[in-house]
Amino acid sequence: MKREDLFPVIYEDASLLVVHKPADLVCHPTKGDEYSSLISRVRIYLGEASDGQMINRLDRETSGIVLVAKDQETARSLRIQWEARTVEKSYRAIVYEWPKEDAFEVNAALGKDESSEVVIKGCVRTDGQASLTRFRVVNRFERDGSRFALLEAMPETGRKHQIRIHLQHIGHSIVGDKLYGLDERYYLDLVYGRLTDEQRKTLLLPNHALHARSVTLNYQDKTTTFTSPEEDWFLEFQQST
Repeated sequence: MKREDLFPVIYEDASLLVVHKPADLVCHPTKGDEYSSLISRVRIYLGEASDGQMINRLDRETSGIVLVAKDQETARSLRIQWEARTVEKSYRAIVYEWPKEDAFEVNAALGKDESSEVVIKGCVRTDGQASLTRFRVVNRFERDGSRFALLEAMPETGRKHQIRIHLQHIGHSIVGDKLYGLDERYYLDLVYGRLTDEQRKTLLLPNHALHARSVTLNYQDKTTTFTSPEEDWFLEFQQST
C-alpha cells in the first residue's frame, strides 16, 4: 500500500494531522497486518520514530474525522478541550423511519447492558452516566418502500456508543448497525464468522451508517473546523429507489 493510500488526509502541518478514518477499520492495533488499524497506518505515514497520538477515536464501522497530534504539547492542548467538552462534534446518521420532530434531543443516562451476551454493549439505565445528544433531521427519504432519515447528531457528552444507543432507545436505530439495530445476534454472528449473505442483505449496508463529519475546536489560538465528507456507499443509499 502506497503512503498516499493509507487514508485521506484532511489537514496537515508540523503539529497536527487530521485524517478521514475509513469505515471498517479499527483505531487500535489488532492481530492483523500493519495496515489493519488506523494507528498503525499513522505510524507508517509519519514514520516509526514519530510520536503521533490519536486525540479521538471512532468505532470500527464509523467513518470520519480523527485528529492525530504530532507532539506532546499539541496532544495536551487538544485533550484538555475534549475533556472540558468544549469541542463541537457533528455526525451524520441514516436511521430507520421518520422522526416526528425536525429537531430533538435525547437525555438518557448510559451504562453497561448486563443482560447482553456482548461484553461491550451499553444501554440506557437510570444508574448510568449522564448522556445528552442533540439531533436534527437533514433529510427524509424513501427507499424500496421504506422510510429513512438522514440526521445530524451532536453529542454533548462522549459516552461509548452514545449516538447509537440513544437512537436505538427512541426507536430509530442506525441502518446497518449489527449491535444496536435489528438484533444483537447479527454482531455475534459477525464476530464468529457466521454472518450469512441473507443477514447481510437484511442489514442493507456493509457498515453502520454513522459518520463523524466535523470537529470544531481551538487550534493555534483560533476557532477551527475540520470537515470530512461521507463515503460513497453512505451517500448512494440516500438515493431513493
